[in-house]
Amino acid sequence: METATIIKAVAALILLPAFGAILNGVDRKLTARIQGRQGPPLLQPVYDVLKLFGKEAILVNRNQIVYAFMHLGFIAVACTMLVLGQDMLMAIFVLAFGGIALILGALSVRSPYSRIGAHREIMQMLSYEPILLMLAVGIFLLTGSFLAGDITHHGRPLLLSLPLIFIAFMPVAAIKLRKSPFDFSTSHHGHQEIVKGLTLEFAGPYLGMIEIAHWYESSLIFIVFAAFWATNWFVGLLIACVGYFGEILADNLMARLTWRWMLVHMWTVGLGLAVTNLIWLYWK
Repeated sequence: METATIIKAVAALILLPAFGAILNGVDRKLTARIQGRQGPPLLQPVYDVLKLFGKEAILVNRNQIVYAFMHLGFIAVACTMLVLGQDMLMAIFVLAFGGIALILGALSVRSPYSRIGAHREIMQMLSYEPILLMLAVGIFLLTGSFLAGDITHHGRPLLLSLPLIFIAFMPVAAIKLRKSPFDFSTSHHGHQEIVKGLTLEFAGPYLGMIEIAHWYESSLIFIVFAAFWATNWFVGLLIACVGYFGEILADNLMARLTWRWMLVHMWTVGLGLAVTNLIWLYWK
């Protein structure tokens, strides 16, 4: 591996969670403003994670350690692969392994709330994974490659060729960011449920690792939004900011729906939009 690639990978591993932490801080600040509150400091997510790492590492069983490390490791690797312009399909599969590790960690304990959260997380993965695959296929039809780096070499913005897939990606982003109306597996900000689900039995530094993994995913969603207009990164950043703010706004304006509603509509409306866009590209 070239030295430049190694430097880029290390920089991505460090900068992605840092940017994700800032995004989560902005999220909390904007949410507070929408709700008429002052809100916490911008770096409150960092303070919270540092506090978690300073707490005692309490475990229900030792398997949780392995699953927490696997979750963070797979998510970090997948995000770094995409930033380095590597194969999108492989990155999607690695990202899925990170989600499965968290599910297994929740299922390794006997808590009914944790198990319910794990089952709901499985439903969420079944809902958004096909859309992510359709996005990768759509990019392949445009660029002739599954490499994420080839998006910047394509002369036409993705948004102009994949508008329906972009619309289908919006609820996917809400699921990955754990926002209403699709925050089923765990109430991320604790504003809809008193008892958490998926992460209930994780505590201390292991819960902190899960939060850092969420920072990686937040950065990834922002980058994917921007990649829809990769020919001009100023416009891409503008689209990413608008898309991210739209997710925050929907989180505050919409109540949580049922997982059945999510699964049915993602597999009909969302997948239908994506497939229609692919058929249009194929026959264009």
